[in-house]
Amino acid sequence: MSRKRRMFDIDMPTIEEIPVGKIPDKVLEKRRGPMAAAISENADALRDQQSTEDAIRVENDRLAHELVRLRAEGFVTERISLVDVLTERLTRDRKPGPDPELDELKTSIQDIGLSNPIRVERRTDGRYELIQGMRRLSAYRALLEETGDERYATIPAGISDPVDLDDSYRRMVDENLIRKDISFAEMGALARAYAEDPANDCPNVDKAVSTLFKSASYTKRSYIRAFASLLDMLEAVLMHPNDIPRNVGVELKRKLDADPDLIRQVNTALMREPGRDSAREIAILRSFLAQDGELAPKPRPDAIGKPRRAKTTFQVKGRAGIAKCSASSGRLELRYDLDFTRVDRAKLELAIATLIDDLREEDDLTHG
Repeated sequence: MSRKRRMFDIDMPTIEEIPVGKIPDKVLEKRRGPMAAAISENADALRDQQSTEDAIRVENDRLAHELVRLRAEGFVTERISLVDVLTERLTRDRKPGPDPELDELKTSIQDIGLSNPIRVERRTDGRYELIQGMRRLSAYRALLEETGDERYATIPAGISDPVDLDDSYRRMVDENLIRKDISFAEMGALARAYAEDPANDCPNVDKAVSTLFKSASYTKRSYIRAFASLLDMLEAVLMHPNDIPRNVGVELKRKLDADPDLIRQVNTALMREPGRDSAREIAILRSFLAQDGELAPKPRPDAIGKPRRAKTTFQVKGRAGIAKCSASSGRLELRYDLDFTRVDRAKLELAIATLIDDLREEDDLTHG
């Protein structure tokens, strides 16, 4: 008859199973009861949970600091009220007057929204100073005024902390350097305005160009300096400086430096035609550019003293997008997202003939 096992009997290992100086883990496991095992497992689970919570807390702290950094650098987009965006701190390099491409931008914003937020800096009064995005801001203001839609009362913006004035100018200029429509005259005018502003502590235009257009190539900076100088000589009489081609402006500036008396002649020639358009103004300037000792081309006799009608630019909305049109005396230019070479020639000729006949009929009715 076997001996009855009691509840607290413990299976003791044989002496051979116990190495000298150490009790093996498997032996300890045999000696651990169900309650001890449960307590141990719960302790392990609590340690794992605490470790996980600590890791989450560390990651949250890291993300919070990263968000603060990104927001301070203007990489976090927020919607801000239009009335809180000011344009007082920086001299803008946008040419004055209506923007012929603003309607196209407004249409894009209405259709798909603003794909590129403006950039602003915080002010001490709680408002914001515009750094980049004058056209985008103007489009939103125009849309709000035209539609009254509250969607356009706020605008997406990247908000950064204030930096030195020079750095703010650099941020504005560097974005605009990639614009295809910015002229050397606009950049030259900005350099002059920057140098003339006492707040910038800039001794001259050369220094202003070096500061503002540091990202531009050496050659491009030399062109900007040339136009800044040309504006200084002729700004009072130029009506379309932003349309002057680079080669005309640079070469004319070189000629005026070599012969200061030529400045008076250019002024006189321009003032003879107060109603000139940009094409005529450029033609007059070209007339003073003699090459290799040849006489400069003379203005057409029939054009002297006869102001030409200014060029008209407008846009027409079509099924494939916006058509950009430019009309002047004897010339009509159309730019549209369509390969006209693939249009049937007979159909294209008929369309042009119909257009000409309609315009001729309208002209006859007006002047008949």
